Amino acid sequence: MNFTTQLIKKISEKKSILCIGIDMDPDRIEIKSSPTLEDLRKYTLKVIDATLDVAVAYKPNMAFFERWGSKGYQWLEEMLEYIGKDSILICDAKRGDIGNTARQYAISIFDHFGFDAVTVSPYMGSDSISPFIERPEKGVFVLCLTSNPGARELQLLRADGKPVYMNVIKMVKRLNANRNCGLVVGATQGDEIAEVRRESGNLPFLIPGIGAQGGDLEVAVKEGNRDGVAIINVSRSILYAGDQSEGAIRASARNFQEQMNDALFDLRRNL
Repeated sequence: MNFTTQLIKKISEKKSILCIGIDMDPDRIEIKSSPTLEDLRKYTLKVIDATLDVAVAYKPNMAFFERWGSKGYQWLEEMLEYIGKDSILICDAKRGDIGNTARQYAISIFDHFGFDAVTVSPYMGSDSISPFIERPEKGVFVLCLTSNPGARELQLLRADGKPVYMNVIKMVKRLNANRNCGLVVGATQGDEIAEVRRESGNLPFLIPGIGAQGGDLEVAVKEGNRDGVAIINVSRSILYAGDQSEGAIRASARNFQEQMNDALFDLRRNL
């Protein structure tokens, strides 16, 4: 089963398009002034326990694990095993190298860690993406139009009369023979989400930027899921919700899930 079909199937099963970013920052944990790696590990398991039936996907950011060296990798391995196979696992690594280097990254992410998909950078062209999409069941989300302010320095520059991100869409559509390619489209780029959807056809979207970054959730859901499927990533607003208890984390996740499902219902009712 190709990655896009897996994603659609899992969304239908869980009745959710919520993706939770696991960006576990020790500076934001209030249980201790200087939380240890063990504190972070226990906190992460609490987040998973609170949200496993609510989230369709989890997106661990590799930087928050790599900073701890080998112990961080062990923590990541244990966390992925704890989540299990009932959710889509997306490695937020933004890999972007070529040739045999990219192939080694793919082996690490897919075979060692067991992720279902990975975020990749298109800057070095299609040969930096190809090693990640050789297996139909494994997917990529290619950075297209991102949430950060600096995105405008390159992604909105014009090449051949079109913004650079439009050329990324064209390349990814060409690479999608195995139906395992998608796009990262930031929720803070609200005016362009509809345009990216029109140009990209039914490529799946991963949309970050909701919550702390201020993206418009309703626009992201409706435009991302119009003629395609989009999962919406939320990180800090769920991870560190309220008093950081399991109940507060779950309440925040459920609230986002319900808002997304309401927007989806409204979209489908008006199609």
